[in-house]
Amino acid sequence: MSVDAKFQKPEAQPFLFEGDRHGVLVIHGFTGSVAHMRPLGERLRDAGMTVMGINLPGHAQSMADMGKTGWKDWLNAARDAAKDLRRRCDTVSAVGLSMGGVITLILAEEGLVDSAISISAPMAAQNKLLALAGVLSVFKPVFLWDGDPDPAKPKPEPKVDPRYDLGYEGFPTRCGQSLYKLISMAKKDLGRITCPLMSVQSRTDETITADSLDIIQQGAKSEVKRALWVTDVPHVCVISKEQEHIAQECVRFLRETEGKR
Repeated sequence: MSVDAKFQKPEAQPFLFEGDRHGVLVIHGFTGSVAHMRPLGERLRDAGMTVMGINLPGHAQSMADMGKTGWKDWLNAARDAAKDLRRRCDTVSAVGLSMGGVITLILAEEGLVDSAISISAPMAAQNKLLALAGVLSVFKPVFLWDGDPDPAKPKPEPKVDPRYDLGYEGFPTRCGQSLYKLISMAKKDLGRITCPLMSVQSRTDETITADSLDIIQQGAKSEVKRALWVTDVPHVCVISKEQEHIAQECVRFLRETEGKR
């Protein structure tokens, strides 16, 4: 296993913050790392909760390592983490970003968590080429998020905190199939979600379809549902200028819905 230097930073290391009997699993997204979830995890810790942050298999290492993994590995890692928290805590919640939000929905569908928060969770992606990942992988083994960027071209001002924006610049194209598998699994069984559910999405998300939050909220059968829309921030909104607002609402939702499964 090789590890890119940026993933050796403290921000990208898995964590377990000991707190009260409410355990929260935070799950990063496709090609990301636990660094994306660390500020939110610290905020939940400061609110007194026990918080676990993991790096999904093949992530926070190298793109070559990611290519050796797939949806079963990612989902099973999250299932195992949720079960580990259940042994520690009376209440278990999951908060996931992007693909981590999709996995959070599946955990809720399977009854593994008492409440769930999906953040920027796609019900489809704006880039339709991802759906053809299996075919494209023969011709294009690696997909770069920014295409083939010109190193001489000035980069735009970052819209997220660069200290925590630690992820891959792209992904092994074949892994796109696994992302779509998880999305289709979550979308098909939304009606099995009955626990308290909060969904967060940016109106300016450049990655997922604009109706993703509505599909999730309308599909779930939860008696307690909440939607939080933010604006003028990108897909990885948990490390954007809205991060404190999102964190406050997550804390409020998780505390208000304790014992309401």
